[in-house]
Amino acid sequence: MKVLVTGGSGFIASWIRKELLARGHTVLVMDHQDRRQQLAPGEEFFLGDVRDATAVTEAAAHCEGIIHLAAVLGTQETISNPRPSAETNILGSLNVFEAATQYNLPVAYAGVGNHAFRLIGTGCYTITKSAAEDLARMYNLYRDGGRITIVRPVNAYGPGQSVAAPYGTSKVRKIAPSFACRALVGADIEVYGDGTQISDCVYVADVATAFVQALEHTAVHGPTERPVEVGPLESLTVNDIARLVAEEATRYTGREPVAIKHLPMRPGEIPNAVVTSDTSTLQQIGMTAADFVPLDEGIHHTVRYYAEQWLPGYLAA
Repeated sequence: MKVLVTGGSGFIASWIRKELLARGHTVLVMDHQDRRQQLAPGEEFFLGDVRDATAVTEAAAHCEGIIHLAAVLGTQETISNPRPSAETNILGSLNVFEAATQYNLPVAYAGVGNHAFRLIGTGCYTITKSAAEDLARMYNLYRDGGRITIVRPVNAYGPGQSVAAPYGTSKVRKIAPSFACRALVGADIEVYGDGTQISDCVYVADVATAFVQALEHTAVHGPTERPVEVGPLESLTVNDIARLVAEEATRYTGREPVAIKHLPMRPGEIPNAVVTSDTSTLQQIGMTAADFVPLDEGIHHTVRYYAEQWLPGYLAA
């Protein structure tokens, strides 16, 4: 297939694009920033914003499938400024679903891994992404041509994920790069809350495989009956993850593991939360979490990436 990847310049998208190419597909990258210099052989670029219905429809007209990733991310960030996330995550998704239905295209849509939080109240990101899931179900049920599979990855991590301040320019703080960069420079790892909350992480290569497999399944068999939840078999606390990162960083620093510093919970986050996945849903697309990269191995690859690619430049500055 020729596959349209919205938000195609992002972290998860970059791994999905590699997986698509490895399976013999071609890729049309859609992004609102011109990053065509990042294209690999077998990829094309479409400059456009998912909030623009005309642009989405034009891009979809040239493809046989869509992986819809474009979204405004963030927990605290989207609470203090909810409009951009509502416009992109809801209205942008509506544009994608409408265009896909018009051309009878299969879609793999990136839902939200902490979907269960909507039952007890949470931030704007989860609210808007969950609303788009409801729209996907509406299209599947009531619109001819609706072929949308919802894929819910938990916290994806791995090499290439952008770093937030003070170590990088990303506007959204993600757990793996935040922990890794602090540990590598000898700063305490900052954990929101007491760290006993469970927040499952999954290696980004496994997330990419799940999205591509979901799209291929949908193209042949139609949408899955249930959302595909992408997460690990074993759940660990945030403190456990922080300790793994701190230990791994010692390979490169030669120092003792850094300490863990606890901060107040951010708005939109829930103390003592348990965010896990029903990995049995992976069976719908012929996958099992038993084959996923173990957390200790994934942390090894991730910390090594920041030590080799990011740390030298940071220290030189």
